[in-house]
Amino acid sequence: MHAIGIDIGGTKIAGALVDDAGTIIRSERQPSPAGNPRQIEDVVVAMIETLAEGEEVCGVGVAAAGFIDADGSTVYYAPNINWRNEPFKQKLEARVPFPVLIENDANAAGWAEFRFGAGRDATDMVMLTIGTGVGGAIVSGGSLLRGGFGSGGELGHLRLVPGGLPCGCGAHGCLEQYGSGRALLRIAGELADAGGIGLPLAAARDASGELSGAEVGRLIREGDQGALSALRQLGASLGQGAASLGAVLDPQLFVIGGGVADAGDLLLDPIRQAYLDHLPARGYHPEARFAIAELVNDAGVVGAADLARVQATRPSPAH
Repeated sequence: MHAIGIDIGGTKIAGALVDDAGTIIRSERQPSPAGNPRQIEDVVVAMIETLAEGEEVCGVGVAAAGFIDADGSTVYYAPNINWRNEPFKQKLEARVPFPVLIENDANAAGWAEFRFGAGRDATDMVMLTIGTGVGGAIVSGGSLLRGGFGSGGELGHLRLVPGGLPCGCGAHGCLEQYGSGRALLRIAGELADAGGIGLPLAAARDASGELSGAEVGRLIREGDQGALSALRQLGASLGQGAASLGAVLDPQLFVIGGGVADAGDLLLDPIRQAYLDHLPARGYHPEARFAIAELVNDAGVVGAADLARVQATRPSPAH
């Protein structure tokens, strides 16, 4: 039976009707009225009605960036949307004839990779999504790890450098400050300031007024030594963080997603090396593999839909 996945972002709302093999049957996309919770609700309801027309639908999964409670019903806090303790599941179920599940967007994307993408042959997987920040998802023993309060898997806020750079979360030295797309731009800018191998980075910055991710990506693809050095530093931080996660979670696989993952093995190689350099008891147990995410932009809607299907088809607990 089909399920519907909705991915709510700060600029757009994407939706899809998804079958039980993770294939998108049809999809919708609308601008996101991020500052108006009622308008978001109206857009999502209309999208669900359109996607469900003429179909048997077992449930709806909604992915959103933010802290979601353990029951998948209330959004505690969504930084890019004006939601604070928003009972979104209850509101949607009052307007559509399907059970609804609310899930963190990184968890939904990680679940999609586990079920249908790079992690489909694993039982224990960690996904790191490298975008403006660092997102994450943990699958342990075939189940998504949400934590006791529903806010587990915030892997970008693993403490990497004690007393390090300030993070938007209020702490200092988080992995996000050393392993994100924003961090890549900072490192590239520092190399540009230093001259030497950073001169092409400085020239790109001077030409456009600022150093963009697209320019750094172009220089990486062209083999520029400064841009590649910045990418290796980024990978080293991610690998060190992965080693700490490996000591706790013992995953079979790390999946790396997000825009920076377009660099492929140029990013994976320094991640792997730093992981091995920092892994406790190296050589005395199997070591995790690393892979690039496969589903890219569809992961959020596919994962949300599949999680809704899992919930809808799970046997009710015996009384």
